[in-house]
Amino acid sequence: MNTQEKFVITISREVGSGGRTIGRKLAAKLGVRYCDKHLIEALIDQFGLTMAEIEEIKGRKKNWIADFLGRVSEVPMPGAFLNKSPYDVLAESATADTFFQREKEILGSLAEQESCVIAGRSGFYVLKDHPNRLDIFIRAPYEYRVERIMRRQNLSREEAEKLLVSLDTKRENYIRRISGTSRYDARNYDLVLNVGGMSEDEAVDLILDFIQKQS
Repeated sequence: MNTQEKFVITISREVGSGGRTIGRKLAAKLGVRYCDKHLIEALIDQFGLTMAEIEEIKGRKKNWIADFLGRVSEVPMPGAFLNKSPYDVLAESATADTFFQREKEILGSLAEQESCVIAGRSGFYVLKDHPNRLDIFIRAPYEYRVERIMRRQNLSREEAEKLLVSLDTKRENYIRRISGTSRYDARNYDLVLNVGGMSEDEAVDLILDFIQKQS
């Protein structure tokens, strides 16, 4: 990756690894835009869903409305949905494929405008054809991740473990659906970094050293 030209760095990470913070600090060091929450906000604005609802829909393997109709009846009765909530109406079009297309549009536009660091959002796959990019995967030992979630979100061990497993599963389902690959496949990345036992600043320095050697 050449930092003298417009570039993009994608940060994929395990839940609780600190990859989001590392990505933000890396962007600050490089003096470029960091992209994460505002992308989620764009999705929320389009579909009128909460962050939790977006994660839930994206993690499902099947179309939400098809699954819903399959549980209600094979052929809905006339007027069966006249009293459904705004969430029900919006969620009908909010399939994982729809989310992916929206993400692709947004990420592509960001990468065209300026150099940036993008955390998550399937960036490694969406931007695979970008001519000047670096794809990074941040991982950490299970215990490290659980303890970090407990500390940062004030959760019990049981709550933290349940959250970790749930989010890991949903995000893996989503990546497999849109890309046909696993986000854990090291072949998807230029650099895989295990941050257990190091600080976030140390992780950033290692990435910067790698970038310098690649330039």
